[in-house]
Amino acid sequence: MMKMTSSTKLHIDIETYSEADLTKVGVYKYVEDPSFEILMLAFAFDDEEVEIIDLKQGEGMPEWLIKALVNPEIIKTAHNANFERTCLQQALGVAMPPEQWVCTAVRASTLGLPRSLGEVGRVLGLDEDKAKMKAGRALIRYFSMPCKPTKRNGMRTRNLPKHEPEQWELYKRYCMQDVEAEREIEHLMSKYPETIKEEHQLWCLDQYINEKGVLIQTELVDNILEYYSSHQDTLLDRARELTGLDNPKSVAQAKDWLADQGLETESLTKDTVKELIKETDDDDVQEFLEIRQELGKTSVSKYEAIKRALISDNRVRGILQFYGAERTGRWAGRIIQPQNLPRNNMPTLDLARELIIVKDFEMIEMLYAKPMQVFSELIRTAIIAPKGYTFIVADYSAIEARVIAWLANEKWRLDVFAGHGKIYEASAAQMFKVPLESITKDSPERAKGKVAELALGYQGSVGALKAMGGEAMGLSENEMRSLVDQWRNANSNIVKLWYSTEEKAIRAVENPGTIEYGPRGVEFQMIRDTLFIKLPSGRRLAYKKAHLAEGAYKVELRYEGKEQGRNVWGTLNTYGGKLTENITQAIARDCLGYALMALDKVGHRASFHVHDEVVIEVPITEKDKAMKEISDLMELDLPWTKGLVLTADAFETQYYMKD
Repeated sequence: MMKMTSSTKLHIDIETYSEADLTKVGVYKYVEDPSFEILMLAFAFDDEEVEIIDLKQGEGMPEWLIKALVNPEIIKTAHNANFERTCLQQALGVAMPPEQWVCTAVRASTLGLPRSLGEVGRVLGLDEDKAKMKAGRALIRYFSMPCKPTKRNGMRTRNLPKHEPEQWELYKRYCMQDVEAEREIEHLMSKYPETIKEEHQLWCLDQYINEKGVLIQTELVDNILEYYSSHQDTLLDRARELTGLDNPKSVAQAKDWLADQGLETESLTKDTVKELIKETDDDDVQEFLEIRQELGKTSVSKYEAIKRALISDNRVRGILQFYGAERTGRWAGRIIQPQNLPRNNMPTLDLARELIIVKDFEMIEMLYAKPMQVFSELIRTAIIAPKGYTFIVADYSAIEARVIAWLANEKWRLDVFAGHGKIYEASAAQMFKVPLESITKDSPERAKGKVAELALGYQGSVGALKAMGGEAMGLSENEMRSLVDQWRNANSNIVKLWYSTEEKAIRAVENPGTIEYGPRGVEFQMIRDTLFIKLPSGRRLAYKKAHLAEGAYKVELRYEGKEQGRNVWGTLNTYGGKLTENITQAIARDCLGYALMALDKVGHRASFHVHDEVVIEVPITEKDKAMKEISDLMELDLPWTKGLVLTADAFETQYYMKD
């Protein structure tokens, strides 16, 4: 019997099975695995009752539901819609255009909420039963992942509904409950300002970019992993020979041995080992520490990640996560983590690549004292353009420095960016009151100007200079304090921006509903329990449960969120410089987002992008024309960027690299 519906929204949740590890390989490899299948599908039209189809036990998906899934008039919603879209697309063999989908996980991120369904439910005060996920996770482990064969389970590698019928029924209820939770969460989020339409368009483009993925030089990856495996064994054997230790990789054993050699240490972190090498004159100790450095290289793990996620067409998909950075809306990296790849500085990059591709590691060892360092620098180059194509890599020049100068109306900086663009030299000239012409590329003033620019723009002080390498430059505490004062004196409007930003945010929290106006169309407003900062683009940053509290020295602005680098939800402090950083980076992200859409409209869809850089495949025969078009489009003025001068530098390469 065909179900007739005039519904406009279809809420969906699915449970699946695959022998591939979703957390390690991503959804595209997950669904390509021959074992992949959809076990059950729970759904509800609009506010109707939730229904479930038990596909694993033979219930078929009705034709009317399949038609609804591909009907452009019916919007499909799911929490982490990329997963549902990709799985259904694979299982049904029909296109699931992202334009017909809405992702409530992305919507949660735009409101300063956690991304996971259970966490966002708890933060929004959802009914405890609907937010509860622990039992659900146990059911996922039992039915949706391979199991370890044991005598007790008959040596089976998979649990089926017949093995635990009651647990299977509970799994179905949890699947239905997820639809109810997602629908209620969407309702609760609808009480806050809507996302601008450009954001949904950008999410759709992001889906297409992730679906296409990037092509991999498989010989490079395979040969490095093969060499690494045998090289590790050789290094461990040499370390045992030097130390007599059973397990030279053990931190405890290594520390004890070093202590016996007269080298006491509390830890063996990367930085500690580097310093210990400088401290000792003992050749055996130095060699052992250098071996630990080699064994501790993390770049080979990137090659392992690529290998795990590689799909049959030699592409890796799903390497970007939309709105991955909660505070700014920037993308986060996944699988390969393109936002966190080592830089390449080798003058012989091409030669090293070719030697590895033809497996000439004997020559690699002859030419390079540290092959692992070579592999680290080559990780970017594993991403290649297809035959007949090349990459155009284009990035914005000093975009954050330009945006903050524009926000603060720091005129001398705006003049620099409208002219020669040499901000490090110009900053040094302003700080030290010397002619610009006297600042050369190698002058100490330029070095100080550069470190000050990198460290101090967001209210950083001596600590920020130290973190940026001030001590390594030989700067004393007093010299760094002097640099802070000189930079702030030269950039008084930026300093004013920090304090006015904090003041407006605090006033907005104190007076809910009132709009506090900042520069260039920035607005601060407390709506319900969330502080919103509206950007010039119209997009809003969100600070959940923003409130004021007495701090050690003054009233502090606090909100709820996840600490950077930690997956823990709690109360965080913020201040003018940090808010300025959020706003600046968010505006830079919006510039990139609009550029990505403008480029896509003329046929230059990005293969991927990293921070303020886009990487685009173009036919080799059209590379010169494409390079100009790409640079020009990235530099175009937008209605909300009047006065912001952006420049984009572009180059052509057969494999991804830093110019």
